[in-house]
Amino acid sequence: MRVIYAGTPEFAVPALQGLMDAGHEIGMVLTQPDRPAGRGMQLKASPVKQLALQHGLRVYQPESLKPPEVQAEIAAVQAEVLIVAAYGLIIPTAVLNFPSRGCYNIHGSLLPRWRGAAPIHRAILAGDAETGVTIMEVVPKLDAGNMVSKWAVPITEADTTQTLHDAISREGARLMVAAMHTLQTTGQLPSEVQDESLVTYAHKLEKSESAIDWTQSAQQLSRQVRAFNPFPVATAQFKEQVCKVWFAQAAEGSGTPGIVIHTQPLQVACGSGVLEIHALQMPGGKRQTAQQFVQGQHVQAGDRFL
Repeated sequence: MRVIYAGTPEFAVPALQGLMDAGHEIGMVLTQPDRPAGRGMQLKASPVKQLALQHGLRVYQPESLKPPEVQAEIAAVQAEVLIVAAYGLIIPTAVLNFPSRGCYNIHGSLLPRWRGAAPIHRAILAGDAETGVTIMEVVPKLDAGNMVSKWAVPITEADTTQTLHDAISREGARLMVAAMHTLQTTGQLPSEVQDESLVTYAHKLEKSESAIDWTQSAQQLSRQVRAFNPFPVATAQFKEQVCKVWFAQAAEGSGTPGIVIHTQPLQVACGSGVLEIHALQMPGGKRQTAQQFVQGQHVQAGDRFL
């Protein structure tokens, strides 16, 4: 089929590759404009743009899809399907009406739970037992379209947003390719209406949420650390410096919140339980194992994290 693909970050790369591998014609790739990145703040193409250019695809990067001239460019493609994966821009109703066979999105949660910008992070933070991906129809209301297919995955104590992101991205691509095969061969794509009574919203992460409050339970802090990996990364103050806590898990034990009770392994007391820290990073330094951190910072039992 003739497809317009709208996506920007790494999450959206596997689906674009999968659609090309399946033989679909990618008439246009919509992706956000190049943004400054890195220490030099040089303009950098999105991961989706990089893949598209490698395959000689037409890339279009408007700041907004609202101007009439932008919509005219998109309409001229005469696409049968618009496929969306973490595009990041609002898609006006007029644009949704262009494709003859509809618009479909890869959403990183088991809808109707966790509509919105940060579904993987919020699922971990909430202590959900599982998450997954939903292929859904795109409608003007946020993530409210009918559901075409789903894939679920348990959330373990070893999972971070990064590990779940990678699994969901990969499986979302597989489900979307399968859905497009069904649409192409049968001319229709059965779907299920979302139960509005079960809707929750995954609000965008705020950097202010990254600071660790040691009076919370170790279970909650473990979720916070894992949810904020790889971005924006949970933070704690140690010896008047703000360090990043990359990975940690809850363990049994007790003590005054914030106090180091063991150094091998590195364990810090919480409001209930203790947080066993596995990876940290000091300002200007590289990510370290907990034992490298203990040795480099001369950590002792009784030291305090704030």
